[in-house]
Amino acid sequence: MIATLLVANRGEIACRIFRTCRERGIRTVAVHSDADENALHTRVADTAVRLPGEAPAETYLRGDLVVKAALAAGADAVHPGYGFLSENPDFARAVLDAGLTWIGPPPEAIEAMASKTRAKKLMGLAPLTEVGESDLPVLVKAAAGGGGRGMRVVRRLEELDAALEGARAEAASAFGDGEVFVEPYVENGRHVEVQVLADAHGTVWALGTRDCSLQRRHQKVIEEAPAPGLSAELEDELRTLAVRAARAVAYVGAGTVEFLVADGKAHFLEMNTRLQVEHPVTEAVFGLDLVAEQIRIAEGHPLAADPPRARGHAVEARLYAEDPANGWAPQTGTLHRLTVPGVRLDTGYGDGDDIGVHYDPMLAKAVAHAPTRAEAIRRLAGALERAVIHGPVTNRDLLVRSLRHREFTSGRMDTGFYDRHLAGLTEPAPDPYAPLAAALADAHGRSRFGGWRNVPSQSQVKRYAMAGQEHEVRYRHTRQGPAADGVRVVHTADDLVVLEADGVRRRFQVSAYGDEVYVNSTRLTALPRFPDPAAQLAPGSLLAPMPGTVVRIAEGLTEGATVQAGQGLFWLEAMKMQHQISTPVTGTLTALHAKTGQQVEPGMLLAVVQETSS
Repeated sequence: MIATLLVANRGEIACRIFRTCRERGIRTVAVHSDADENALHTRVADTAVRLPGEAPAETYLRGDLVVKAALAAGADAVHPGYGFLSENPDFARAVLDAGLTWIGPPPEAIEAMASKTRAKKLMGLAPLTEVGESDLPVLVKAAAGGGGRGMRVVRRLEELDAALEGARAEAASAFGDGEVFVEPYVENGRHVEVQVLADAHGTVWALGTRDCSLQRRHQKVIEEAPAPGLSAELEDELRTLAVRAARAVAYVGAGTVEFLVADGKAHFLEMNTRLQVEHPVTEAVFGLDLVAEQIRIAEGHPLAADPPRARGHAVEARLYAEDPANGWAPQTGTLHRLTVPGVRLDTGYGDGDDIGVHYDPMLAKAVAHAPTRAEAIRRLAGALERAVIHGPVTNRDLLVRSLRHREFTSGRMDTGFYDRHLAGLTEPAPDPYAPLAAALADAHGRSRFGGWRNVPSQSQVKRYAMAGQEHEVRYRHTRQGPAADGVRVVHTADDLVVLEADGVRRRFQVSAYGDEVYVNSTRLTALPRFPDPAAQLAPGSLLAPMPGTVVRIAEGLTEGATVQAGQGLFWLEAMKMQHQISTPVTGTLTALHAKTGQQVEPGMLLAVVQETSS
């Protein structure tokens, strides 16, 4: 029996595994980098061990340090979570060689499937060795790991070398392995996968299907179980192929076999020899705790002959600290508050935690389960709409709109969903009354502490930035209280404002953290009444859109160089992804401030391009 378990991971998945351990009386050990010293997973574990350093390569990817931590803390088992070392056979062997129980498949099974190139050969497939015009489009893909890192779609031959270089660098940084391969890219297919669970006694369960077609940068955003709209014959084929893949490598534990489905045919992608991010939807439908099953299997217990019966439908949405309207740029800062009512919420953050640049920008997963697909979708969309998220920009509005999009609700989505609909899904739709509510709450808060007031007849003025635009608010103080044109002010407090317009009364919850103001689900920034002239930037300034590290500068780029519109000038690495910064205009590089290896913050000046006059 396992008494103490170390999770060789961080964030949401570590917290989720610890929850199961607590329920079963198993003591827990966390490992953490210096950047994660006060992270939630270290706070909820019984014991925490430091891995010196901040970058994954120095910490969570150091299997030797993790094994030492397990031995030092008195753990007798190690769970890898997902990502990092979860599909590293050498790490699995090191855990077993240290006399510890490995909560995962045998190292030989990981070795057979962890490399996507070897997995394809095992399933009778092979990657492309030479790429010609007739092969396009193709997908450059990391041989190790997943989560969208180290992946590039190539539609023109002249882009292939750059895609290979970028994918290798990203894969090496995320997984410690820069091997990549090339395969045909299936346009607008559906991403469907099968959860498998196998014991050491020869029993393999195929726990239904999941659809994970809504993706950005090849990383899943919304997942559901079961996959909608599949024929009975195709479902049987997918389950049969998944069991065949598991048996081919004598698999033990939880794993996932992934496919692209197009024109009614299944195309094998890979087998992930670990727990998946989206495992909660399978748990909800089958009434299982997959982590508990992993632990039982590792302790030698057999599975029942048949899996439990599936019931209902489950949908999961990944809440990211990112700006979908700005190239999915990851965001950092303080997460002041996070609540999503009425659904399961798996998160690695607590109120007041900082979101840094070193790791994936996923804040949480929200999961809804209901008797039907339509009910599960409605429940999840409603919960996200009512969520309180105070902190960096997130993809919450995108998730709500995606869940309510006709293409998704009808089950006709595919992996090209965001390519087709992103512009409409990210169209700003700010609440027009939010700035007024923020200003009235601010005025009430100041008046409580003896703040001054102007002559009653003179309008008060407050400026806010909202959805990328400035909004000026005017209101007056009267004998009956504050007043504004076009609305009736029913109630004001420093945290609640009630307004009535056209006979409709609405309540606005207001929270302020310095200049950051949140009115219901709308985020605003209070602006100074008189902007600082010194803050103006030269025309053509290229600013860092996100925090990160400058990992590459275009070859030969110097001041005075001529650059073409769309040309990549800099590459930033942030939250395990590389992002290209391109010049929007053709012109002359008049200033170059960025340097390779430099840490940058959002808004930092990288370069100035003077546009060529027409």
